[in-house]
Amino acid sequence: MTKLINITTINGTIKLKSGLHIGGGDATMKIGGIDNEVIKHPITGDPYIPGSSIKGKIRSLLEWKLGLVGINEGKPANVTKTYPTDMETENALKIAQLFGNGGEIKDNKELSQKVGVTRISFNDCELKEKIKTEVKFENSINRITSKADNPRQTERVPSGADFDFSMTVKVFENDADLIDLLKQGMKLLELDSLGGNGSRGYGKIKFENLQENGKSIQDEFDRLDPFQQG
Repeated sequence: MTKLINITTINGTIKLKSGLHIGGGDATMKIGGIDNEVIKHPITGDPYIPGSSIKGKIRSLLEWKLGLVGINEGKPANVTKTYPTDMETENALKIAQLFGNGGEIKDNKELSQKVGVTRISFNDCELKEKIKTEVKFENSINRITSKADNPRQTERVPSGADFDFSMTVKVFENDADLIDLLKQGMKLLELDSLGGNGSRGYGKIKFENLQENGKSIQDEFDRLDPFQQG
């Protein structure tokens, strides 16, 4: 493990471009209630975006981009696995350094030192201003009868809502390109979706007012192409 040389802060705003549903895991039955509620703060009752949801989605998208998903059979990238090429081995190491390794490595001193501590720490994203949620009614269409089956109600945070976004990244010697990789993951998240039902148009977001250690990086981020080589 090399020396810690900086702790970088990246913050800004997440603006919803479409309704967002991140489930609250409410297992109770409510007669006449909403079937699928969004996660809410236990004290304020306001919806929020868990940092774990952002972390998990960015990690998943980066692993797809780097070609690690099929090799790991859908499981999180694990540096103890043997990869076909040196490039994939290096990419798995970068993912493990940023997000944590997908397997136990404490008995392997060499790998433990290479991976080190998880670099990223995501904060939960709270609403900038209170906003009422919306309820979207959905159903499945029977292909033969054309009748609606399985009617359900899904709660969403509506398009236009703003959330505070912030995270910190521990930077060690030789970590120069890890933050660049992280920004690629953030851009992939913009291009994809956050939360559930993304294929139905839910969870489209935009990062706005991005700053890195107090300096604006929004223009640089807007120009970023996560698929550009080199």
